[in-house]
Amino acid sequence: MQATLTLAFFACLALFCVIIIRIIYLQTANGKSYAKQVLSQMTYQNTTIPYKRGDIVDAKGTTLATSIDVYNVVLDCKALKKQSGLKGYEDIISSTGEYVHKYFPDIDEDAVAKAVKKNPNSQYKVLARKESYEKMKAFSDFSETDEGKAGVAGIWFEKEYQRSYPYPTLASQLIGFVASGNTGVTGLESEYNSILNGTDGRSFGYQNEDNSEENNVIEPVNGNTIQTSIDVMTQQTVNQAILKFNKKMAKAAGNHKNGSVNTAALVMNPNNGQIYAMATYPTFSLDDPRNLSGVDLDKDEKDMTDEEKLDALNNLWQNYTVSHTYEPGSTFKPFTIAAGFETGTLKKTDTFMCDGGQSFPGDVYVRCESHHGIETVRKALMDSCNDALMQIGKKVGPENFANYQHLFGFGQKTGIDLPGEPRTASLLYSEKQLAAQPINLATNAFGQNFNTTMVQLASGFCSLINGGNLYKPTVVSRIEDDSGNTVSQTQPELLKKTVSKSTSDTLRSYLKSVVTGGTGVTAQVKGYSIGGKTGTAEKQPRNKHNYLVSFIGFAPVENPKLLVYVVVDVPNAVDQAHSKYAQEIAHDIFKTLLPYYNIEKEKTDSKKEK
Repeated sequence: MQATLTLAFFACLALFCVIIIRIIYLQTANGKSYAKQVLSQMTYQNTTIPYKRGDIVDAKGTTLATSIDVYNVVLDCKALKKQSGLKGYEDIISSTGEYVHKYFPDIDEDAVAKAVKKNPNSQYKVLARKESYEKMKAFSDFSETDEGKAGVAGIWFEKEYQRSYPYPTLASQLIGFVASGNTGVTGLESEYNSILNGTDGRSFGYQNEDNSEENNVIEPVNGNTIQTSIDVMTQQTVNQAILKFNKKMAKAAGNHKNGSVNTAALVMNPNNGQIYAMATYPTFSLDDPRNLSGVDLDKDEKDMTDEEKLDALNNLWQNYTVSHTYEPGSTFKPFTIAAGFETGTLKKTDTFMCDGGQSFPGDVYVRCESHHGIETVRKALMDSCNDALMQIGKKVGPENFANYQHLFGFGQKTGIDLPGEPRTASLLYSEKQLAAQPINLATNAFGQNFNTTMVQLASGFCSLINGGNLYKPTVVSRIEDDSGNTVSQTQPELLKKTVSKSTSDTLRSYLKSVVTGGTGVTAQVKGYSIGGKTGTAEKQPRNKHNYLVSFIGFAPVENPKLLVYVVVDVPNAVDQAHSKYAQEIAHDIFKTLLPYYNIEKEKTDSKKEK
């Protein structure tokens, strides 16, 4: 018996050693293959949880851009096929297709059956994308009923976010839009893309052979919200004034074209650089940004090449107030006068003789709009006299003129927090060029033969009327996280001092005279103290006789709180050279905004009225 037990023990031990050796061999030789087989028998779940892109809101919290919930209808063919094989569920594939079609009509009734037949082991087949929350909720509620439980299987919903614009045509170029993948294309959506975007979360886990679940969830991090200095009411006022003008001009011209090639306006706070409104026309809908129906095209869209369509869209999407350069015309004249006062080359008592223009070498004659006769500095601005400004420019001199152009910010980027601002340094004459060709200095002095942008000129002009402070223009005032906590706040950034308070006070007085009795009377709003300057610039090439007309104004004169700048690029009229087109728009804007911003009317002398 003892011998038998000993023999059996060693036999078992030998067999056990053989098994161990075999297991080690299998693990070494085929371990990866067996591991894959085991893993394939487990049920895995790996789902992306999308983040929500941050909102864009106005200064009062009104939503300008947001992300709304949408849902993809997903079919799990494997689960549906498994369910259909159970007793009493023979027709569940057919009934699932029937009910899916009932609640989501865009999905064919036989789509479910086709998907199961084509790829029965698929666990992710998208039947429809971006369905509304209401449809998803209705279907989910049905699937919880007794009838739904008996008739539906293998359907689940994948949540996504879709960008939505409550005011789709309001400040379109400023706000911008989003392409697939949450990529901002233009405007704030592009400039603040990384701040608006967040990080996807993930839910992952598996069900092992014991049917126990192992789940892990990494929550998504939603994007930040940006609060702008834009005011919806102000923006709507500007949009309506521009649209009214364009409709009026098109009707008067009796053609299908808009009121101008481009009409643009901006409203800003002259004391800190904040932008309240920014509008460009023609505009587009942020819900349908590739629609060219509102654009004056040289030929029908159907006849355009893809490249021509893309060029047309890029022009439509560009923010004219930031991206386009042009010759400013007479709105630049206050800068020339300011340079004269600051350098001491010009005195308030100086007078100039306007005899209709001046001659330059090469038999070139630069004319003035009229023969104004004797002009004081104030009267030169009121009459917008080119002849007087050419003489003032000569007194200032090439060196001072070039230095002050740069001091006011011309030829430099303003640094505004919007995309597309161009470099304009190459669009100015150097001191050497101004000295070598007297005509360059003469024409520059009244705003021709060099280029600027609207935001560049407006920022510099603010410094003329606010005491000499040049601020960086801004659109975003604050950034908040998903919980409403402030991440960062934009403070007014003083870039430089441009003119003295005394020069600023004098210029405001002169510019008030322009509106009360000069070329800017059309912009006047009865009862309010408004100052401003008109502009009429003949575009290149000169022989085409196309004009860009403008008006830049502010109120109240004594303590400016609001600046309005309007540009009408090539008015749709035979006689284009009238700044009244821009003044009409500015007048309508001022008329609504002055009481809205609680700007008091000008006090009058009761004795004088009697």
